Amino acid sequence: MRNFQKIGQVNVGPLLNAILRRPHLWKEDTYLRDYPQGPFGEVDTIMLRFPPHSVKETQEQAEKFLLDHDPHESIDQPAFKVLPEARPIVFGLMAEVQGERLGRVMINRIAPGGRIFPHADTPAHCEYYSRFHVCLQSAPGYIFQCGEEKVFMAPGEIWWFNNALEHQVLNNSAIDRLSMVVDVRTSRP
Repeated sequence: MRNFQKIGQVNVGPLLNAILRRPHLWKEDTYLRDYPQGPFGEVDTIMLRFPPHSVKETQEQAEKFLLDHDPHESIDQPAFKVLPEARPIVFGLMAEVQGERLGRVMINRIAPGGRIFPHADTPAHCEYYSRFHVCLQSAPGYIFQCGEEKVFMAPGEIWWFNNALEHQVLNNSAIDRLSMVVDVRTSRP
């Protein structure tokens, strides 16, 4: 089985332009960047949809939250209203893959020379949601690796990938690499 599959193409120009007009959004939520021992220490993220908790919680508070709430629930974050240009892409993808539930949606930025360190996502999350990437901006020199397979995602391409396996992203290009991560619950293979 392949670790990546290209599933489509979309016009990302309006969303990319909207992001460029709102640079303050990169610093509004630093959950992933600040997560202790997390793989995202070199990544800026705009959270569009994410679970309703924060990195500032104690382990005890986080465990209690998970006992009291659906662990797969994500809620709209303020940036999802500020960037309405993301909605046609997200909901077009949902329609394409016959999505039943929308999970996390976030836009990641990796500066030249930056990376997302090797990691695998939690098994429960991977079994529940399928992970898709919509490439917003990239240039030769950036590599997305999952298992032994490496791909270059061009702007506008939509890819599924197996986030249960160890994966990493290296940006050895001359520009920021921007990608929108979309988790979708779907029964479609």
